[in-house]
Amino acid sequence: MNSPRERILNRLKAAPRRVLPERPDWTPPVYDKAGRKAKFKSMLEASHADVHEVTRADWPERLKTILANKGVGTMLFAPTSDAGRQLAEGWAGQGPALIAYDRGIEEMKEVLVHKADAALTTARGGIAQTGSLVLWPSVDEPRLMSLLPPIHVALVEEDSLTDTLAATIRAQAWETGMPTNAVLVSGPSKTADIEQTLAYGVHGPKELIVLLIGSESK
Repeated sequence: MNSPRERILNRLKAAPRRVLPERPDWTPPVYDKAGRKAKFKSMLEASHADVHEVTRADWPERLKTILANKGVGTMLFAPTSDAGRQLAEGWAGQGPALIAYDRGIEEMKEVLVHKADAALTTARGGIAQTGSLVLWPSVDEPRLMSLLPPIHVALVEEDSLTDTLAATIRAQAWETGMPTNAVLVSGPSKTADIEQTLAYGVHGPKELIVLLIGSESK
């Protein structure tokens, strides 16, 4: 007598083969510069992200005001990154206290879990079609910086926006080398129960603040 496994396999083999329908042609969206930015912003905002257009010179001051208005007390940042150095130089005066991510994960665990109200990371790019940030975590800006604090602040250049993920991969030549963990972020963390009730912040930040640096800024 055949085993249950053999009976299942025999039924699968005996089942009539079906011809798969042809896939319809698909043309990826193409936006002009203004349309790309507008689409990127609208898709992010539809996913409950906060998007602020800033300049290369004023973004630290703008961020300080945004966080102060939210009652943020502390923000984690990468002191060795270009953005981190600019942030530290432009953070004089009153405002949330900066905490440097300058030690190993074991030493920073208490800060990441309990002390940092927000964390700043830089995005490698943005995808207009889905309103997604492209993050390539590094030693200076590990994945936990954008995952554990309640507020994730992402800095992204308008010039790095592309229409689609495929366009991003081509423009950034991902085939020449990728990090261990490439991440696409399209809003704050969210999940839903069986009744489709959304809850934010269960598996990550409750808020996502995106600072979009204009392409004409110096």
